[in-house]
Amino acid sequence: MIDLTGRAAVVTGSSRGIGRAIALKLASLGAKVVVNYYHSEDAAKEAVKEIRAEGGEAIAIHADVKEADQAKELIDSALDAYGRLDILVNNVGITRDTLLMRMKEDDWDIVVETNLKGTFNCTKVAQRPMIRQRYGRIINITSVSGIAGQVGQANYSASKAGIIGFTKAVARELGVRNITVNAVAPGYVPTDQTADLPQDLIDHILDLTPLKRPGTAEEIANAVAFLASEEASYVSGQVLAVDGGMMAMML
Repeated sequence: MIDLTGRAAVVTGSSRGIGRAIALKLASLGAKVVVNYYHSEDAAKEAVKEIRAEGGEAIAIHADVKEADQAKELIDSALDAYGRLDILVNNVGITRDTLLMRMKEDDWDIVVETNLKGTFNCTKVAQRPMIRQRYGRIINITSVSGIAGQVGQANYSASKAGIIGFTKAVARELGVRNITVNAVAPGYVPTDQTADLPQDLIDHILDLTPLKRPGTAEEIANAVAFLASEEASYVSGQVLAVDGGMMAMML
């Protein structure tokens, strides 16, 4: 059984959706969790309340991780609260979907800066305490769109593909310090972020998925929990697609 007792975790973008499920899962396994939010303060506080109601430890911290100083404040808050940082889950992500011919420069910039630069900012700061303690688990949430691409998501696909390359490079840098770095690539999971997808696209995605159903946020959280645990101590530099078999159909 996975046991994260005594571990401290930061989960970016964890007030809702997949991030919230990850925070709740890690806390249920014994980790002390920092729930990070940007817009959804009430939802973040509700997640913290739920964790504490189950006997866990959690705090909510506001930070826009695409800003380097705020990413540093987020990691410092975890260190101040818990005295260490063992697990970083770079989950925060946004979309601004449109065809490339209609995509504005701002649509490109905000998605790449939030998804990819945010991952860079948090990892750069978090590696320092992990290096000092010679232990760490970094899990980056990418997407099947970063593996295979998606029409109307040139910005999002590029940012998520960048996270895959970042994951592999940093895994090579930090392995000697007993820090593993992996990525999880969800398939279609109904969340607020995917709520505006047209039904015909959802039907197409499910048609390409051997399991013929969407995933759940909890199923993504289960994969993250494994990679955050001692059971995954010899797993690094990997991209785990949690997609119902979709990539097997596409590649």
